Amino acid sequence: MVAIRWLGVTIGAVVGTAAVGTGAGIGWFYSGVLLDPKQRLIYPERVQAADPSMVTLKVSRLAAQPGVWGLRWADGLAQMGPVVESRAGVVVRPLLNGPVPPVGAAAVIDAGPYDPDPGARGLDFTDVAVPTPLGPAPAWLVPAGGADRCSAGLARGDTWVVLVHGRGGSRREGLRILPALHRCGHSVLMISYRNDAGAPASPDGCYHLGDTEWEDLEAAVRYARANGARQVALFGWSMGAAIVGAFLDRSPEAAAVRAVVWDAPLVDWRATLRQQVRNRRMPGWLTPTASLATTRRIGIDFDRFDLRARPPAVRPPTLIVHSTGDTAVPIAPSRALVAAAPALRWPMRYLEVPDAEHTGSWNADPPAYERAVTEFLVEHLD
Repeated sequence: MVAIRWLGVTIGAVVGTAAVGTGAGIGWFYSGVLLDPKQRLIYPERVQAADPSMVTLKVSRLAAQPGVWGLRWADGLAQMGPVVESRAGVVVRPLLNGPVPPVGAAAVIDAGPYDPDPGARGLDFTDVAVPTPLGPAPAWLVPAGGADRCSAGLARGDTWVVLVHGRGGSRREGLRILPALHRCGHSVLMISYRNDAGAPASPDGCYHLGDTEWEDLEAAVRYARANGARQVALFGWSMGAAIVGAFLDRSPEAAAVRAVVWDAPLVDWRATLRQQVRNRRMPGWLTPTASLATTRRIGIDFDRFDLRARPPAVRPPTLIVHSTGDTAVPIAPSRALVAAAPALRWPMRYLEVPDAEHTGSWNADPPAYERAVTEFLVEHLD
């Protein structure tokens, strides 16, 4: 959910610019918002009451979402359980872990309820540096655990799962699924890529929407193989899926990939931009104008990021998970890609989750999500 929150927050600035700028200028500004890795966190929720067991929030679409979520405020993060009461403009949720938020605090609903590293999930890990083309990028390496509790058998520690977060997110995105992967006996590499905190900046200081970030994933797969990985699975959220798709199309290392999991995948950049424009009731011409400006700025070919029309060269078995409540990345391209998969000779499985927001499918029902992921990986990894 954090991955594309930027667009909903900053689109209003584009509206203001529209009153004083030309169409080309608006498109250039909009593309700048799209490519800027500097994010400002907005706190739209308000804590009405709180104690060690419960928190009461002013009702909003996000505050009322089903499932397990984080609640973040300026200097804290707590984990909230499902809504237990909704009344008179407020929702009440149990506090499952973390500090008690101050009454009156501005807060944000966070899809990642764990902070700051794998230690928050009770797991040992090592800070490592992946040698990317731009320099060392920090990663967390969580060694394989015992597989006695995995739902469908044993996996060897020479299977590595590489986790790729979405745009504007961080390695923390993978902390939700991490224990389930660890229980199945997989080693897990949670990577950063260019423009992340602690990672090298891109030469122009811009996101490239997967068009260059895939090279950092390639470096991570090489790192995994050099350190004992016999086979690799890739797990990407949102723009992380676009990065994985570009990697599968362009990298010789893609031959080592045996399975892919995509959560709320960005499989068509133009469709995502069109949805964001529609959501904010912006004029339809803004999408092609901004797309053209973005191409001129970073050289991206958006046609290569329509994975149904231009599937990657390597197509491992892929699980797509997408939620119907996703307002950031449209679900229709995921459905279309799954429908086209047999003709594309792309083994694919699909799990559709009701109601949850962007990348919130785990949050809506953690046990069901983890069961789907682990059963899929065990089926395709030996």
